[in-house]
Amino acid sequence: MKNVYVVMHEHVYDDEDGDIKMVGIYSSEAKAKEAVEMLKERPGFSAAPDGFLIDVYQLDETHWLEGYSLHRSE
Repeated sequence: MKNVYVVMHEHVYDDEDGDIKMVGIYSSEAKAKEAVEMLKERPGFSAAPDGFLIDVYQLDETHWLEGYSLHRSE
């Protein structure tokens, strides 16, 4: 199976609200790590350099089988 590497960045603000951005999808872990190294000094990303996440996904696979609640928690 072919894997892809998804890079996300999460920035949590002082009021505990967060902002998650998808940075990109890469063909190798090395390329994903290279993107993180390049971006962690850039504005916004540099305020939360530990906010990067790299997840591995297999292509042509369903990754969320549990469903979700239609009710939002208040």
